[in-house]
Amino acid sequence: MLTPLLAKLRERFPQAGVVMTVSPPIAPLYEGRPYGVRAAAYDPRDAASLAALFAEPGYDLAIVPGDNRYSWLAAALGARWIVAFGGDRPAYKSWPIDELRPYPATPQAWGDMMAGLVDGPAPAQYRVSDWPDPPSRPFQAPEGRYAVLHVGASTVLKQWEPGKWRALVAALGERGLEVAWSGGPGEGRAVGEIDPDGSHPSYAGRLDLAQMWRLLKEASLLVCPDTGIAHMGRIVGVPTVTLFGPGSAVLCGAGEFWRGAPYRAVTVEDFSCRDQRVLFKRDIPWVRRCARGAGECDRPRCMAAITLQQVLDRCDQLLGPLAGETP
Repeated sequence: MLTPLLAKLRERFPQAGVVMTVSPPIAPLYEGRPYGVRAAAYDPRDAASLAALFAEPGYDLAIVPGDNRYSWLAAALGARWIVAFGGDRPAYKSWPIDELRPYPATPQAWGDMMAGLVDGPAPAQYRVSDWPDPPSRPFQAPEGRYAVLHVGASTVLKQWEPGKWRALVAALGERGLEVAWSGGPGEGRAVGEIDPDGSHPSYAGRLDLAQMWRLLKEASLLVCPDTGIAHMGRIVGVPTVTLFGPGSAVLCGAGEFWRGAPYRAVTVEDFSCRDQRVLFKRDIPWVRRCARGAGECDRPRCMAAITLQQVLDRCDQLLGPLAGETP
């Protein structure tokens, strides 16, 4: 989601070294140095990764998207100028920051907002060629044309109903596509509830992110809830349909940077309980999202309101000639 910021930094500072801290599982995706960026694997719980950062020579500019607590890390690393968004709470998180910028007053995708932390025009639209494919360990991918259905999510409140997933499988089969199930670690059970007979191959919990990249790269379609795999789909360039229930299709959608991507969002606009306006502890008037947990919401009504036909319509828009006759 920070790719628009990386693209803008490269355009504004073509000769600069750009380093970005990322969680260790994500680091292999940057092996091809997209936009000339070097990824530094960092886990706040791992002292060794912190020691590696302290071995760096220091930085002229540090940009802190999201939580301003990381401004203290930037200061400890000797950054000469630190930029972040204002309004974070409590205030001490922002004490080391030299330049606090306001969040935009009009709706934007989060990635486009992050690019606003750097002066200058918006970056050029994303092209798949901007990001080299990362090397991956071999695995047995599906043969022929297939769709990846990633059913897992960070919360059960983002999960679609098993019966609708099964109906989608049948409809995609009529369109000439096989199906490969996907999910993160521990999400094989969710796949089992949808496909108890194991009629289609499941990669849930079996692939690292570089392997997941390859699975998506060779697919004809990706359908998933609003989760990290949806963002990877845009980077890889696979036609992607994303189901937004609690999340915002504006905030976490394609925005300007990915407006040319083969991507469609499915959501129910103005859902009554998608009414929270807080993002990283900032109150933003135009934000409409829901971060409630299962203890506050007994079932995902917003996801249940998404119909099979809505999803199929978006799939057909992306599949084009592959879709065949619409049932």
